[in-house]
Amino acid sequence: MDTAPLAVDECALAAVSACLDAAADLAEARGGRRPEVTLDPAHVAAAVRSETLLRDPAGRGIEGFAPLSRLWRAADGWVRTHANYPWHRAALVRALGDDIEHAIAERPALEVERLVYESGGLAVAARTTEQWRAERAAAESGRLADAARTTEQEHAERAVVESARPADAVHRNEQAHGERGGGDDGPLIGIWPTGGRREPRATPRVLDLTRVIAGPVGTRMLGALGADVLRVDDPNRPELPLHAVDGVIGKASTLLDAATPGGAEALHRLAGDADVIVTGYRPGAMRRLGLDPDQIAERYPGTVVATLSAWGTEAEWGNRRGFDSLVQVATGIGWRCSPDGERPGALPCQLLDHATGYLLAAGVLRALATGEGAHVSVSLARTARWLLEQPAGRAGAPVDPDAYRVGLGNGWSGIAPPGRLDGAPLAWPRLPPAYGQAPAAFTAR
Repeated sequence: MDTAPLAVDECALAAVSACLDAAADLAEARGGRRPEVTLDPAHVAAAVRSETLLRDPAGRGIEGFAPLSRLWRAADGWVRTHANYPWHRAALVRALGDDIEHAIAERPALEVERLVYESGGLAVAARTTEQWRAERAAAESGRLADAARTTEQEHAERAVVESARPADAVHRNEQAHGERGGGDDGPLIGIWPTGGRREPRATPRVLDLTRVIAGPVGTRMLGALGADVLRVDDPNRPELPLHAVDGVIGKASTLLDAATPGGAEALHRLAGDADVIVTGYRPGAMRRLGLDPDQIAERYPGTVVATLSAWGTEAEWGNRRGFDSLVQVATGIGWRCSPDGERPGALPCQLLDHATGYLLAAGVLRALATGEGAHVSVSLARTARWLLEQPAGRAGAPVDPDAYRVGLGNGWSGIAPPGRLDGAPLAWPRLPPAYGQAPAAFTAR
């Protein structure tokens, strides 16, 4: 049997299974009967490549990476940059000048990383898994004494790392929510009660404050499972063409400028109306808007708030921006996928984004089943560690994505949501996707 360097297909399947199992458990908690879950592994393999399989009315895909989002050879190794958004490209050029290739080639990789992050851009030096773990461990030991970790929490975290099924990890997590492990060695899906109760709605309202792949994947899956999802974007930071379609499938999309009094008021009105608020920004970035988890718990008790970050919440990395491709390079996945040992490689799909999105949805559904307010926390770095801890995977058979392709409206097509409940396939609501076109209001009552 052919093997793959990492268990990509297995972790993708486990993440989607965790989400569907949580949906079935929620249905049982509210209706007394658990629907039967079925899942096609080939469908999952297509779903975690959905942004590359999106097709416009002419049958063309949309490029996901800008020219300056790539690997570069540094003086002593490799650096990965991310400059898809104009403001990230501007920060990269501000740090290194117009001749990016020369500027990186003459500097050590870690110096490039520091310069670019200090300028507000994104660049990460390629590390081995051992280098990444040692660096994170050193940072963690400087922040917390070992005695701060209880034996119970250590056991729960080990169970999460070793579990082959994230759904099992969620159940274990619920027994160990007293400590908040925010690094990449914390819970795979953190769920902590925040107090308050809400009368459950048949159609939960989800306020989606995320962008790029992971958050939108999780919230659109919640939409496919019956939630009323409203995504809110800043009109001053317009979405890229790919994500202006792929990122709003299965949900309504509106624009609000929270820097204005009217926009801030409208955003908080939506927050008060929501059962679930999902944010995808750096830890602490929502505080100026009054939408950090503790602020939401105080102002809107009973709300489930889910936070998604690239690096977790601890130490220096917790304050940094990040994307799937950068986390792959930082955590050693790049070297594990290297075709020749000379240059870092990449996963066959943006698994960290997709798996984390499904795990986020699983955590939200678990939290909703309790009927109480909760904080759900996931990160790409934690998902990367989970992937790296698994045994080698099986080389998957080729998948025909068109077997799972559906029309999205206006001539667009994409991959249907994976899974069936009681034999009925999930389907995307709110088609066709229309970025920024909806009113700032939920439709569910």
